[in-house]
Amino acid sequence: MPPTNYAAVWNPLSINTSLNLIFLKFISDKFETRRQALIDDNKTPFLDMVEFYTMENIFYLPEEARWSPVLKHAKQDEIALKIDTALHTVEKNNKSLAGALPDNYFSRLGLESSKLAALLDTINTLANECHLSEEDSVGRAYEYFLGKFAATEGKGGGEFYTPKSVVALLAEMLEPYKGKIYDPCCGSGSMFVQSIKFINSYNGNQKDISIYGQEYTSTTYKLAKMNLAIRGIAGNLGDVAGDSFFKDQHPDLKADFIMANPPFNQKQWRADSELTNDPRWAGYPTPPTGNANYAWILHMLSKLSESGVAGFVLANGSMSTNTSGEGEIRKQLIKNDHVDCMIAMSGQLFYTTQIPVCLWFLTKNKYPHPSPLPKGEG
Repeated sequence: MPPTNYAAVWNPLSINTSLNLIFLKFISDKFETRRQALIDDNKTPFLDMVEFYTMENIFYLPEEARWSPVLKHAKQDEIALKIDTALHTVEKNNKSLAGALPDNYFSRLGLESSKLAALLDTINTLANECHLSEEDSVGRAYEYFLGKFAATEGKGGGEFYTPKSVVALLAEMLEPYKGKIYDPCCGSGSMFVQSIKFINSYNGNQKDISIYGQEYTSTTYKLAKMNLAIRGIAGNLGDVAGDSFFKDQHPDLKADFIMANPPFNQKQWRADSELTNDPRWAGYPTPPTGNANYAWILHMLSKLSESGVAGFVLANGSMSTNTSGEGEIRKQLIKNDHVDCMIAMSGQLFYTTQIPVCLWFLTKNKYPHPSPLPKGEG
Protein backbone atom coordinates (compact mmCIF):
# COMPACT_ATOMS: atom_id res chain seq x y z
CA MET A 1 0.00 0.00 0.00
CA PRO A 2 1.54 3.37 -0.99
CA PRO A 3 1.99 5.85 1.84
CA THR A 4 -0.14 8.97 1.75
CA ASN A 5 2.74 11.34 1.06
CA TYR A 6 3.27 9.73 -2.35
CA ALA A 7 0.47 12.08 -3.38
CA ALA A 8 2.94 14.95 -3.38
CA VAL A 9 4.72 13.48 -6.43
CA TRP A 10 1.83 12.16 -8.53
CA ASN A 11 1.99 14.54 -11.47
CA PRO A 12 3.48 13.08 -14.69
CA LEU A 13 6.59 15.27 -14.62
CA SER A 14 7.43 14.41 -11.02
CA ILE A 15 6.78 10.68 -11.41
CA ASN A 16 9.79 10.14 -13.67
CA THR A 17 11.79 12.62 -11.59
CA SER A 18 10.88 10.73 -8.43
CA LEU A 19 12.05 7.40 -9.85
CA ASN A 20 15.54 8.83 -10.29
CA LEU A 21 15.60 10.39 -6.83
CA ILE A 22 14.28 7.24 -5.15
CA PHE A 23 17.05 5.32 -6.87
CA LEU A 24 19.68 7.76 -5.62
CA LYS A 25 18.29 7.69 -2.08
CA PHE A 26 18.13 3.90 -1.99
CA ILE A 27 21.65 3.19 -3.24
CA SER A 28 23.01 5.89 -0.94
CA ASP A 29 21.33 4.35 2.10
CA LYS A 30 22.72 0.94 1.18
CA PHE A 31 26.18 2.45 0.78
CA GLU A 32 26.03 4.22 4.15
CA THR A 33 24.85 1.05 5.90
CA ARG A 34 27.74 -0.92 4.42
CA ARG A 35 30.20 1.85 5.25
CA GLN A 36 29.07 1.90 8.88
CA ALA A 37 29.40 -1.90 9.06
CA LEU A 38 33.04 -1.61 7.92
CA ILE A 39 33.67 0.98 10.61
CA ASP A 40 32.03 -1.21 13.26
CA ASP A 41 34.23 -4.14 12.17
CA ASN A 42 37.38 -2.01 12.52
CA LYS A 43 37.95 -2.05 8.77
CA THR A 44 38.36 1.69 8.28
CA PRO A 45 41.34 1.24 5.88
CA PHE A 46 38.86 -0.33 3.45
CA LEU A 47 36.20 2.40 3.54
CA ASP A 48 37.07 3.67 0.08
CA MET A 49 37.89 0.35 -1.57
CA VAL A 50 35.24 -0.36 -4.17
CA GLU A 51 35.59 -4.14 -3.82
CA PHE A 52 34.32 -4.06 -0.24
CA TYR A 53 31.00 -2.70 -1.50
CA THR A 54 30.54 -4.58 -4.74
CA MET A 55 31.16 -7.90 -2.95
CA GLU A 56 27.86 -7.21 -1.16
CA ASN A 57 26.16 -6.09 -4.38
CA ILE A 58 26.30 -2.46 -3.24
CA PHE A 59 27.33 0.49 -5.40
CA TYR A 60 30.36 2.45 -4.20
CA LEU A 61 29.55 6.16 -4.00
CA PRO A 62 32.09 8.99 -3.83
CA GLU A 63 31.16 11.88 -1.55
CA GLU A 64 29.42 13.96 -4.25
CA ALA A 65 27.20 11.01 -5.22
CA ARG A 66 25.68 10.49 -1.78
CA TRP A 67 22.21 11.54 -0.68
CA SER A 68 23.27 13.56 2.39
CA PRO A 69 25.32 16.18 0.51
CA VAL A 70 22.53 16.51 -2.06
CA LEU A 71 19.89 16.99 0.63
CA LYS A 72 22.15 19.49 2.40
CA HIS A 73 22.00 21.72 -0.69
CA ALA A 74 18.28 21.16 -1.32
CA LYS A 75 17.29 24.78 -0.76
CA GLN A 76 20.09 26.30 -2.83
CA ASP A 77 19.75 27.47 -6.42
CA GLU A 78 22.28 24.95 -7.75
CA ILE A 79 20.41 21.92 -6.42
CA ALA A 80 19.58 20.63 -9.93
CA LEU A 81 23.27 20.65 -10.80
CA LYS A 82 24.10 18.84 -7.54
CA ILE A 83 21.64 16.06 -8.39
CA ASP A 84 22.91 15.73 -11.95
CA THR A 85 26.48 15.56 -10.67
CA ALA A 86 25.52 12.86 -8.17
CA LEU A 87 23.81 10.72 -10.81
CA HIS A 88 26.65 11.17 -13.30
CA THR A 89 29.19 10.18 -10.65
CA VAL A 90 27.20 7.07 -9.72
CA GLU A 91 27.13 5.92 -13.34
CA LYS A 92 30.79 6.74 -13.96
CA ASN A 93 31.89 4.67 -10.96
CA ASN A 94 29.65 1.65 -11.57
CA LYS A 95 29.94 -0.06 -14.96
CA SER A 96 26.72 -2.04 -14.58
CA LEU A 97 24.79 1.25 -14.70
CA ALA A 98 26.36 2.44 -17.95
CA GLY A 99 23.69 4.28 -19.92
CA ALA A 100 21.11 3.86 -17.17
CA LEU A 101 20.98 7.28 -15.53
CA PRO A 102 19.77 10.55 -17.09
CA ASP A 103 22.31 13.01 -18.46
CA ASN A 104 21.87 16.55 -17.06
CA TYR A 105 18.18 15.74 -16.70
CA PHE A 106 17.47 17.93 -13.67
CA SER A 107 19.37 20.93 -15.05
CA ARG A 108 17.39 20.69 -18.31
CA LEU A 109 14.12 20.14 -16.47
CA GLY A 110 13.83 23.78 -15.47
CA LEU A 111 11.96 22.92 -12.26
CA GLU A 112 11.95 25.69 -9.65
CA SER A 113 14.49 25.05 -6.89
CA SER A 114 11.78 25.31 -4.23
CA LYS A 115 9.72 22.56 -5.89
CA LEU A 116 12.75 20.34 -6.31
CA ALA A 117 13.63 20.90 -2.66
CA ALA A 118 10.10 19.91 -1.63
CA LEU A 119 10.37 16.75 -3.71
CA LEU A 120 13.68 15.83 -2.06
CA ASP A 121 12.13 16.37 1.38
CA THR A 122 9.14 14.22 0.46
CA ILE A 123 11.31 11.33 -0.69
CA ASN A 124 13.54 11.66 2.35
CA THR A 125 10.49 11.48 4.63
CA LEU A 126 9.11 8.60 2.61
CA ALA A 127 12.36 6.68 3.06
CA ASN A 128 12.36 7.19 6.82
CA GLU A 129 8.72 6.21 7.25
CA CYS A 130 8.70 3.20 4.93
CA HIS A 131 12.14 1.67 5.45
CA LEU A 132 13.12 2.43 1.87
CA SER A 133 16.53 0.86 2.52
CA GLU A 134 14.93 -2.55 2.18
CA GLU A 135 14.77 -3.95 -1.35
CA ASP A 136 11.14 -5.01 -1.10
CA SER A 137 9.98 -1.58 0.07
CA VAL A 138 11.86 0.34 -2.58
CA GLY A 139 10.73 -2.20 -5.16
CA ARG A 140 7.11 -1.57 -4.26
CA ALA A 141 7.73 2.17 -4.50
CA TYR A 142 9.19 1.66 -7.95
CA GLU A 143 6.27 -0.50 -9.03
CA TYR A 144 3.86 2.14 -7.77
CA PHE A 145 5.51 4.98 -9.68
CA LEU A 146 5.93 2.86 -12.82
CA GLY A 147 2.21 2.14 -12.69
CA LYS A 148 1.43 5.83 -12.30
CA PHE A 149 3.86 6.63 -15.11
CA ALA A 150 2.13 4.10 -17.37
CA ALA A 151 -1.26 5.61 -16.60
CA THR A 152 -0.08 9.06 -17.68
CA GLU A 153 1.90 7.99 -20.74
CA GLY A 154 -1.13 6.98 -22.79
CA LYS A 155 -0.72 4.30 -25.43
CA GLY A 156 3.05 4.04 -24.97
CA GLY A 157 2.74 3.18 -21.29
CA GLY A 158 1.95 -0.48 -21.86
CA GLU A 159 5.26 -0.87 -23.65
CA PHE A 160 7.17 -0.72 -20.40
CA TYR A 161 4.74 -1.75 -17.68
CA THR A 162 2.90 -5.08 -17.48
CA PRO A 163 0.26 -5.50 -14.74
CA LYS A 164 1.67 -7.38 -11.78
CA SER A 165 -1.10 -10.00 -11.84
CA VAL A 166 -0.28 -10.96 -15.44
CA VAL A 167 3.45 -11.25 -14.75
CA ALA A 168 2.81 -13.35 -11.64
CA LEU A 169 0.63 -15.76 -13.62
CA LEU A 170 3.33 -16.19 -16.27
CA ALA A 171 5.91 -16.95 -13.58
CA GLU A 172 3.70 -19.49 -11.83
CA MET A 173 3.01 -21.25 -15.14
CA LEU A 174 6.62 -21.34 -16.33
CA GLU A 175 8.35 -21.89 -12.95
CA PRO A 176 11.60 -20.04 -13.85
CA TYR A 177 13.64 -21.57 -11.05
CA LYS A 178 17.00 -22.34 -12.69
CA GLY A 179 18.56 -21.47 -16.04
CA LYS A 180 18.55 -18.55 -18.49
CA ILE A 181 15.61 -16.14 -18.55
CA TYR A 182 15.05 -13.87 -21.56
CA ASP A 183 12.71 -11.02 -22.42
CA PRO A 184 13.19 -9.47 -25.89
CA CYS A 185 11.02 -6.44 -25.07
CA CYS A 186 11.68 -6.13 -21.36
CA GLY A 187 10.17 -2.70 -20.68
CA SER A 188 11.00 -1.71 -17.11
CA GLY A 189 12.04 -5.26 -16.18
CA SER A 190 8.92 -6.49 -14.39
CA MET A 191 9.26 -10.02 -15.80
CA PHE A 192 12.71 -10.35 -14.26
CA VAL A 193 11.59 -8.95 -10.91
CA GLN A 194 8.72 -11.44 -10.73
CA SER A 195 11.06 -14.30 -11.64
CA ILE A 196 13.27 -13.44 -8.69
CA LYS A 197 10.22 -13.24 -6.42
CA PHE A 198 9.17 -16.69 -7.64
CA ILE A 199 12.61 -18.12 -6.88
CA ASN A 200 12.64 -16.54 -3.42
CA SER A 201 9.15 -17.84 -2.64
CA TYR A 202 10.49 -21.38 -3.10
CA ASN A 203 13.70 -20.71 -1.17
CA GLY A 204 15.78 -20.97 -4.33
CA ASN A 205 19.11 -19.35 -5.13
CA GLN A 206 19.12 -16.20 -7.22
CA LYS A 207 22.55 -17.20 -8.53
CA ASP A 208 21.00 -20.21 -10.29
CA ILE A 209 19.51 -17.99 -13.00
CA SER A 210 20.97 -15.69 -15.63
CA ILE A 211 18.93 -12.77 -16.94
CA TYR A 212 19.02 -11.49 -20.52
CA GLY A 213 16.85 -8.75 -21.94
CA GLN A 214 16.51 -6.05 -24.52
CA GLU A 215 14.49 -2.86 -24.76
CA TYR A 216 13.90 -0.60 -27.77
CA THR A 217 13.15 2.71 -26.04
CA SER A 218 16.12 4.45 -24.44
CA THR A 219 14.16 5.92 -21.52
CA THR A 220 12.59 2.56 -20.70
CA TYR A 221 15.95 0.81 -21.04
CA LYS A 222 17.23 3.13 -18.31
CA LEU A 223 14.20 2.41 -16.12
CA ALA A 224 14.85 -1.32 -16.47
CA LYS A 225 18.49 -0.97 -15.46
CA MET A 226 17.55 1.04 -12.38
CA ASN A 227 14.68 -1.30 -11.51
CA LEU A 228 17.05 -4.29 -11.49
CA ALA A 229 19.78 -2.38 -9.67
CA ILE A 230 17.63 -1.34 -6.71
CA ARG A 231 16.67 -4.98 -6.21
CA GLY A 232 20.22 -6.28 -6.46
CA ILE A 233 19.45 -8.23 -9.65
CA ALA A 234 22.32 -8.73 -12.08
CA GLY A 235 21.22 -8.83 -15.70
CA ASN A 236 22.50 -8.40 -19.24
CA LEU A 237 20.24 -5.94 -21.05
CA GLY A 238 22.68 -5.38 -23.87
CA ASP A 239 25.08 -2.50 -24.34
CA VAL A 240 22.43 -0.13 -25.66
CA ALA A 241 18.72 0.12 -26.26
CA GLY A 242 17.84 -1.48 -29.57
CA ASP A 243 15.26 -3.17 -31.78
CA SER A 244 15.25 -6.93 -31.16
CA PHE A 245 14.47 -7.61 -34.82
CA PHE A 246 17.19 -5.44 -36.36
CA LYS A 247 19.76 -5.08 -33.55
CA ASP A 248 19.61 -8.28 -31.54
CA GLN A 249 21.78 -7.81 -28.44
CA HIS A 250 21.89 -11.57 -27.75
CA PRO A 251 22.24 -13.24 -31.17
CA ASP A 252 23.55 -16.58 -29.85
CA LEU A 253 21.34 -16.89 -26.78
CA LYS A 254 19.34 -20.05 -26.13
CA ALA A 255 17.05 -19.45 -23.17
CA ASP A 256 15.40 -21.91 -20.81
CA PHE A 257 12.58 -19.48 -20.06
CA ILE A 258 11.14 -16.59 -22.03
CA MET A 259 8.65 -14.17 -20.48
CA ALA A 260 7.49 -11.18 -22.50
CA ASN A 261 4.81 -8.61 -23.24
CA PRO A 262 5.49 -7.47 -26.82
CA PRO A 263 3.82 -4.29 -28.16
CA PHE A 264 0.28 -5.19 -29.22
CA ASN A 265 -0.36 -5.40 -32.98
CA GLN A 266 2.81 -3.46 -33.81
CA LYS A 267 2.51 -1.97 -37.30
CA GLN A 268 5.21 -1.15 -39.85
CA TRP A 269 7.86 -3.02 -37.88
CA ARG A 270 9.78 -3.75 -41.08
CA ALA A 271 9.76 -2.71 -44.75
CA ASP A 272 8.57 -5.17 -47.40
CA SER A 273 12.13 -6.00 -48.45
CA GLU A 274 13.58 -6.33 -44.96
CA LEU A 275 14.18 -9.57 -43.03
CA THR A 276 12.44 -11.64 -45.71
CA ASN A 277 14.94 -14.51 -45.41
CA ASP A 278 15.73 -14.13 -41.74
CA PRO A 279 16.76 -17.46 -40.14
CA ARG A 280 14.34 -16.84 -37.28
CA TRP A 281 11.40 -17.61 -39.58
CA ALA A 282 13.03 -20.68 -41.16
CA GLY A 283 10.32 -23.21 -42.02
CA TYR A 284 7.54 -20.63 -41.64
CA PRO A 285 6.01 -17.92 -43.86
CA THR A 286 7.62 -14.52 -43.35
CA PRO A 287 5.57 -12.51 -40.80
CA PRO A 288 3.60 -9.69 -42.44
CA THR A 289 4.76 -6.09 -42.37
CA GLY A 290 1.45 -4.82 -40.99
CA ASN A 291 1.55 -6.67 -37.67
CA ALA A 292 4.56 -7.91 -35.68
CA ASN A 293 2.69 -10.38 -33.44
CA TYR A 294 3.92 -13.45 -35.31
CA ALA A 295 7.39 -11.99 -35.75
CA TRP A 296 7.62 -11.83 -31.95
CA ILE A 297 6.35 -15.40 -31.67
CA LEU A 298 8.92 -16.76 -34.13
CA HIS A 299 11.71 -14.62 -32.65
CA MET A 300 11.03 -16.09 -29.20
CA LEU A 301 10.72 -19.63 -30.53
CA SER A 302 14.14 -19.26 -32.18
CA LYS A 303 15.63 -18.21 -28.83
CA LEU A 304 14.48 -21.26 -26.87
CA SER A 305 16.90 -23.96 -25.78
CA GLU A 306 16.03 -27.57 -26.66
CA SER A 307 14.04 -27.86 -23.43
CA GLY A 308 13.00 -24.21 -23.26
CA VAL A 309 9.52 -22.83 -22.57
CA ALA A 310 8.03 -19.42 -23.32
CA GLY A 311 5.06 -17.51 -21.97
CA PHE A 312 4.01 -14.14 -23.34
CA VAL A 313 1.14 -11.68 -23.70
CA LEU A 314 -0.52 -10.87 -27.03
CA ALA A 315 -3.75 -9.30 -28.21
CA ASN A 316 -6.63 -11.82 -28.44
CA GLY A 317 -6.68 -11.51 -32.22
CA SER A 318 -3.42 -13.43 -32.42
CA MET A 319 -5.32 -16.64 -31.61
CA SER A 320 -7.58 -16.48 -34.67
CA THR A 321 -6.25 -14.07 -37.30
CA ASN A 322 -5.69 -15.35 -40.84
CA THR A 323 -4.42 -12.07 -42.27
CA SER A 324 -1.34 -12.03 -44.52
CA GLY A 325 -0.22 -15.55 -43.76
CA GLU A 326 -0.60 -15.36 -39.98
CA GLY A 327 -3.02 -18.28 -40.01
CA GLU A 328 -0.47 -20.37 -41.91
CA ILE A 329 2.22 -19.57 -39.34
CA ARG A 330 -0.11 -20.55 -36.51
CA LYS A 331 -1.07 -23.76 -38.33
CA GLN A 332 2.60 -24.64 -38.75
CA LEU A 333 3.34 -23.90 -35.07
CA ILE A 334 0.58 -26.32 -34.07
CA LYS A 335 1.72 -28.92 -36.61
CA ASN A 336 5.26 -28.72 -35.20
CA ASP A 337 3.77 -29.21 -31.72
CA HIS A 338 5.24 -26.01 -30.26
CA VAL A 339 1.99 -24.61 -28.80
CA ASP A 340 1.52 -25.81 -25.25
CA CYS A 341 -1.61 -23.81 -24.39
CA MET A 342 -3.32 -20.43 -24.67
CA ILE A 343 -5.24 -18.55 -22.00
CA ALA A 344 -7.80 -15.88 -22.83
CA MET A 345 -7.73 -13.03 -20.31
CA SER A 346 -10.32 -10.39 -19.55
CA GLY A 347 -10.21 -6.84 -20.88
CA GLN A 348 -9.15 -3.70 -19.03
CA LEU A 349 -6.07 -5.33 -17.47
CA PHE A 350 -3.74 -2.68 -18.84
CA TYR A 351 -3.54 1.02 -18.04
CA THR A 352 -3.30 1.99 -21.68
CA THR A 353 -5.75 -0.22 -23.58
CA GLN A 354 -9.07 -1.91 -22.92
CA ILE A 355 -8.63 -4.64 -25.53
CA PRO A 356 -8.72 -8.21 -24.18
CA VAL A 357 -5.44 -10.08 -24.21
CA CYS A 358 -4.30 -13.68 -24.16
CA LEU A 359 -1.32 -15.62 -22.91
CA TRP A 360 0.60 -17.93 -25.22
CA PHE A 361 2.78 -20.76 -23.95
CA LEU A 362 5.27 -22.38 -26.33
CA THR A 363 7.70 -25.26 -25.89
CA LYS A 364 10.66 -26.07 -28.08
CA ASN A 365 10.14 -29.80 -27.61
CA LYS A 366 6.87 -30.94 -26.08
CA TYR A 367 7.98 -33.93 -24.09
CA PRO A 368 7.08 -34.08 -20.38
CA HIS A 369 8.93 -31.27 -18.63
CA PRO A 370 9.71 -32.09 -15.01
CA SER A 371 9.18 -29.18 -12.67
CA PRO A 372 12.47 -27.44 -11.83
CA LEU A 373 11.23 -26.90 -8.28
CA PRO A 374 12.44 -28.96 -5.33
CA LYS A 375 10.61 -32.29 -5.17
CA GLY A 376 7.13 -31.99 -3.73
CA GLU A 377 6.85 -28.21 -4.28
CA GLY A 378 5.77 -28.05 -7.94
